[in-house]
Amino acid sequence: MAKVTRDDVARLAGTSTAVVSYVINNGPRPVAPATRERVLAAIKELGYRPDRVAQAMASRRTDLIGMIVPDARQPFFAEMAHAVERAAADRGKMVLVGNSDYRDDREVHYLRAFLGMRVAGLILVSQGPSERAAQEIEAWDARVVLLHERPEAIDDVAVVTDDIGGAQMATRHLLEHGHRDVACLGGVPDTPSVGDPVADHVEGWRRAMQEAGRPTDGLLFEAPYNRYDAYQVGLKILSGPDRPSAIFCSTDDQAIGVLRAARELRIDVPGELAVAGFDDVKEAGLTDPPLTTISSDRPAMARAAVDLVLDDSLRVAGSRRERVRQFPSALVVRRSCGCH
Repeated sequence: MAKVTRDDVARLAGTSTAVVSYVINNGPRPVAPATRERVLAAIKELGYRPDRVAQAMASRRTDLIGMIVPDARQPFFAEMAHAVERAAADRGKMVLVGNSDYRDDREVHYLRAFLGMRVAGLILVSQGPSERAAQEIEAWDARVVLLHERPEAIDDVAVVTDDIGGAQMATRHLLEHGHRDVACLGGVPDTPSVGDPVADHVEGWRRAMQEAGRPTDGLLFEAPYNRYDAYQVGLKILSGPDRPSAIFCSTDDQAIGVLRAARELRIDVPGELAVAGFDDVKEAGLTDPPLTTISSDRPAMARAAVDLVLDDSLRVAGSRRERVRQFPSALVVRRSCGCH
């Protein structure tokens, strides 16, 4: 049986092969709805299957988007990757995900692998200010969009949330409950100071405390981003003689670890300890008590990142400030802060 070609589809649909291509690839030119329906009906009737390998060789690009995240096991990055996958599917693309494990060499490994596969674009949730990653991107002249984090070393289009403003909101809310010593769980010792969300969360906490005239000395604690290690840090903080009455955690995973530590130490939350997080992962509403946190519009951010990495017309030229799309943060009030 002869292989069905694009010419066969065009003849049956009564249109050109170029229009068939626009329908299959969702662009680059629009197709009238009635014409699109005829092409799709012809594809179905003939059983046509596009040769994606041949298309990739001809265009030197695939229908793939590469995405690199620090750790897809963490709920925030898992939810962000899922949002990107859905947004990419709406554009007729598929997503390949690689985990950098917070290591420069792993990040560069996936950059080289994905760019060598001629992905249509790459979405990078960077693990830090990697000079090696910046050099790799420049060498490939790659279509890259930074998501969630904006490393100073990589000057490319970025989609972020208002991390400083969100942390300020959460800290102010705890202060409004009457807490004077609001502690903060920041990041690990080598957390970068510029463009890193956790560093911005610490800065937002610090600003809110300063606005309220409250000292911050001795109230900032280093903690890994995951719940398991944050639980260990929480045990030390809550077992000490100067236990704070409220803790703002830079990630929800950290906050979940702190809640576990409080329960183990029989500390009532929120009666004896108020807790707030940042990210609003789905589990935040299922903790005991449910976690007050800061949310961002991840689906909208994912759509913006996919649009930017695929559409040259949307990749804004100019200064670094103009190349950043910042989405607002919102306070999600639940019971862990003391609200009912």
